[in-house]
Amino acid sequence: MPAIDPDIILMLCSLLGAGAIAGITTGLFGVGGGFIIVPTLLAILPVFTGDNEGLVHTAIGTSLASIIVSSFRAVQTHRKNDLVDFSVLKAWAPWLLIGVAGGVVLASYMDATALIVVFAVGVLVYSIYFIFPQYFEPKEVPWSLPQGFGLAGLASALGGFSALLGIGGGTPFVVTMVICGRRVHQAVATAAGVGFIIAIPGAIGFLILGLTQSAALPWGSIGYIHIPALLAISFMTVFTSPWGAKIAQRLNEVHLKRAFGIYLIAVAISMLSKLA
Repeated sequence: MPAIDPDIILMLCSLLGAGAIAGITTGLFGVGGGFIIVPTLLAILPVFTGDNEGLVHTAIGTSLASIIVSSFRAVQTHRKNDLVDFSVLKAWAPWLLIGVAGGVVLASYMDATALIVVFAVGVLVYSIYFIFPQYFEPKEVPWSLPQGFGLAGLASALGGFSALLGIGGGTPFVVTMVICGRRVHQAVATAAGVGFIIAIPGAIGFLILGLTQSAALPWGSIGYIHIPALLAISFMTVFTSPWGAKIAQRLNEVHLKRAFGIYLIAVAISMLSKLA
């Protein structure tokens, strides 16, 4: 029986670990796991597949594909507790899809350096919410959820920005719902549905974009989706997303959010260091 390459075992274990953490954060914060998956893939894949030109696009596309699984599992768990507001998802869905389409098209014109800068800046912006959650609590008279042009603009921007970062868009959506007077548990649960809506067209878009770039992609890729990484990460998120959702329903999340915010700052610094 031929020996298994230790490097492959190490890569598999790393990806399984990333998938486990991404699944928990999806259920816990409604963030889709992209903040874990994208930097992890950018750290792991070059070691085993070489420093390919399409690596950043592949990390983003693979992250979006994995979010389909993790978000779906999180929604299933939250739905059992009647926490998902499907009327909100129905209203936001068309504009999210339009935004994702625009984000994918924009990504096709951006090189790796530009995408890294966008990701790092986006992560820093997102970290503000997690480190200072008290400033995003609803006021005495909460606002109403956006409608009309406000909804179209916000949802489209959210979809486009999320597609560029390879994330589920949960953070700004949770902030919006909480500011508008919704319970944080309902906001997190519904945000998982937003991640699902964003991830499907986003993953398909990156897959199609990468089909003409096969020579510049890591081995195991179909388009800008790395299949071994997707399978390993998705396998773990199936099990861990419900854990995160259950934890979210029981814990006061302030300290956890701040710890995650500090992690995001570290990720942003690490990403920007790649440009040095």
